[in-house]
Amino acid sequence: MKLISSLYWNCEGLRSFQTERNRMAIFNNTTTTNISDRYQCKIEENFKYILLPVSYTLVFVFGLGLNITAMYVILFRTKHWKPSTIYMINLNVCDTLYVLTLPFLIYYYADKNDWPFGEVMCKLIRFLFYTNLYGSILFLSCISVHRFLGVCHPVRSLSWMNGRRARMVSVGIWVIILILQAPILYFSRMNNNSDMKPQSMVCYDTTSKVLFNDFIVYSSVVMFLLFVIPFGVVLVCNGLMVKKLQEPGIGGGPMSQRFKQKSVKMIIIVLLAFVLCFLPFHVNRSIYYTFRYLDKHVSCSMLEAASMAYKVTRPLASANSCIDPILYFMAGQGFKSSIKNKKSKSRYENRKAPSTSL
Repeated sequence: MKLISSLYWNCEGLRSFQTERNRMAIFNNTTTTNISDRYQCKIEENFKYILLPVSYTLVFVFGLGLNITAMYVILFRTKHWKPSTIYMINLNVCDTLYVLTLPFLIYYYADKNDWPFGEVMCKLIRFLFYTNLYGSILFLSCISVHRFLGVCHPVRSLSWMNGRRARMVSVGIWVIILILQAPILYFSRMNNNSDMKPQSMVCYDTTSKVLFNDFIVYSSVVMFLLFVIPFGVVLVCNGLMVKKLQEPGIGGGPMSQRFKQKSVKMIIIVLLAFVLCFLPFHVNRSIYYTFRYLDKHVSCSMLEAASMAYKVTRPLASANSCIDPILYFMAGQGFKSSIKNKKSKSRYENRKAPSTSL
């Protein structure tokens, strides 16, 4: 009996030891995963909790008002839709969708990286940001190419540029953007942010550290295809347009002079959007991503400086939603004429009202 009892207690002790060992293994795996998901340098980003909510609020207020006004004018005040009008309405839809997501980001950063809206909304907000970013770049590039053909190849452009082709190009752009931005829905992740608040969740604007190397490859390919190439096309088209507009025969008559002024305004606005909004964002983002990739080989001070520059240029990238409507009002087809017709109609009705009452 003593032998049987001894064997029983030995078995129980062995089971308890194995159970405790399994618990320790699970704990060690969890700890290793949490440690592997953290970077070597801890960056202080308290400035963004003021910068981003304030800047995003300004973009939301002005961007929403300008884009809704532009959409109203395009849909209800523009009778004849030209190819440039089709590109502009697509650009307007792209900007409006993004501006409507800004209240979520304003609340998120004002609450110091505490995301309460769930992982689905996290993925959707990040997806719409990049969809607006590269959608704006591609549609602005289409507007530049369209104007380039009208200035440098006016005869050939009559057969090249029409509403049907503009609609086909717009559909193609949306398909390309949705396909190339679909991986954002995979890379966007949430994680515990216990450094700031207990039980708070952070919505990564990039991805987790485990997927960061793959994310760098993906974002580099997308940047080359959807920013570097279109930016090169815009620079070439605008450079050739400037050269053509400087020729003595251009801008001789009243209509030609008006066409020249509209082309110059378009060149200025498009280049302003690229140089002010898109170029600084992509350059600083590339530097920051590279430093993050070389985590253990870069000093924390350099990484913090790169992070600060990247955070500062993010509102600039969002500001394109406010710059794009200026293109509608200054260089769009039919905007000024529709406004003038509305004013002249109201004046005519005011003049007619006293005579009818007599």
